[in-house]
Amino acid sequence: MLLHCNVSYYTSTFSFISSSLRRQDNADDSQDTVIRRRHNARSISLYIRHNRDLKLNKNPNESQETFVPPPPPPRRDLDGENRSKLLELSLVTRRTPQFPGSIYAQSASDADIASSLPSLRNFLGSDGDDDGESEREMIVKALEIRRKVTKEIIKESLVRKGRFGITYATNVTDRLGDFVDHVMIQAAALKRLPEFSESRFNLRARTVIEDSNFVPLVRWLKHHELSYNRIAKIICMSKGNLDSIRIMIEWLKSIHVKGEFIAVAFLRSGDNILQRNREELNEIVEYLESNGVRRDWMGYVVGRCPELLSFSMEEVKSRVDFFLKMGMNQNDFGTMVYDYPKIIGFFSFQVMEKKINYLKEFGLSTEEVGRLLAYKPHLMGCSIEERWKPLVKYFYYLGIPKEGMKRILVVKPILYCIDLEKTIAPKVRFLQEMGIPNEAIGNMLVKFPSLLTNSLYKKIRPVVIFLLTRAGVTQKDIGKVIAMDPALLGCSIGTKLEPNMRYYISLGIRFYQLGEMIADFPMLLRYNVDNLRPKYRYLRRTMIRPLQDLIEFPRYQKKN
Repeated sequence: MLLHCNVSYYTSTFSFISSSLRRQDNADDSQDTVIRRRHNARSISLYIRHNRDLKLNKNPNESQETFVPPPPPPRRDLDGENRSKLLELSLVTRRTPQFPGSIYAQSASDADIASSLPSLRNFLGSDGDDDGESEREMIVKALEIRRKVTKEIIKESLVRKGRFGITYATNVTDRLGDFVDHVMIQAAALKRLPEFSESRFNLRARTVIEDSNFVPLVRWLKHHELSYNRIAKIICMSKGNLDSIRIMIEWLKSIHVKGEFIAVAFLRSGDNILQRNREELNEIVEYLESNGVRRDWMGYVVGRCPELLSFSMEEVKSRVDFFLKMGMNQNDFGTMVYDYPKIIGFFSFQVMEKKINYLKEFGLSTEEVGRLLAYKPHLMGCSIEERWKPLVKYFYYLGIPKEGMKRILVVKPILYCIDLEKTIAPKVRFLQEMGIPNEAIGNMLVKFPSLLTNSLYKKIRPVVIFLLTRAGVTQKDIGKVIAMDPALLGCSIGTKLEPNMRYYISLGIRFYQLGEMIADFPMLLRYNVDNLRPKYRYLRRTMIRPLQDLIEFPRYQKKN
């Protein structure tokens, strides 16, 4: 009796679950459209159990009534918003919370979340009602949703297995566009294998990530001081072959590339760096080493000029021969490359030829240009239009002839590399404010080019203030003193000017007299005190001359 009650209860429950839902499609329609519920796992299990009990307790006198499951509802036209929502539900990665009476119920027995949802074919399939453009839009949306799902899986792997912070994992994942697509493609390809034919996309994606050793690689790259932005770029460069990254980094470390320059070598050496043969790279390194670049310099050179790794062996040889033909020996070439690694691989042959021809216009020969580049290779990195031509015009305005410009170039080539408006022009204006004419300033620069490399506020101005306040030089004579001996502006106050000034004061020379002596002979303050004492003793003891003779003729200190 109890069994009969249970069967009756299950039958009534099943009939209630399978009842039709009535709703009004339009406000004007008076007829109701019957929409049958789709059974979930619980209702199906009740039906199977009820059907089995009927077969076991079947009475021949009773009429055999077989339950026919309701046919699937016909596909209805959905607007864009509903189609997008249904698509997102079909591609969702996690089990969504359900409530009693939910149409798209999820059960624990579902092999995949999509099994309890309407098939994508219901709205992606073409039956003549939908146009191809709408289908393409939905496919694109499906790919975007799947891409978001893959990003979440990658982020979850970084957080759980790599022990990274959520912010760091998010920053890395957001920059892994190409790698995300690679994981999507490989996960889809795994479905063809028998062992993954019934598995979910999430499981296949996690399998691809684990097999590629993605999480340990990110940890290893972070250990090598690479930022998350560079880590993402390097992983995208690998095109899925993550093992090549580790192999390449080990090779870079073998030639002493360190720290952040490992990432620089990756990102600036071209997209094919991971596909290059290691024997070719070793051949390039050995060739540079045979031409004066030391082995322990190689990491510094490659780290600051990684374009070398993208060249063929023939191009490397042609670049080395380009400089050796200018009269350089191997030692000069090696030190030149170490001082400025970009000179060997950053500039094209046309740019280098143009700059060398411009330097020859100053009257330099090919060998002299070679020695100049060996001494200051940074000249090759200066622009002709932005650096050299404005500086030449400025020197011409100061009255410096071509020979003077050549002397400045040979003695202090760094002047052709520094900024004109920020470095050179303020110092020239300072000299003009002291009353020195332009012609005299030009002669000063030719005579002492290092003047323009001294700091205006740390060297030049303090020396001028010292001459005016401590050495007795008047405002009227300060311009004359600087013009006669511009090297004074390069002297140290504490080790040179101050000791000399105290020595002359100790001899009994008055403050204003010392200023007149300096105005007559400015080099007086640049001599070594140990050399001045014997000359003064000779003047007083041997020549028996008074101190006034030294005051009136300070050039006596110049004589040996």
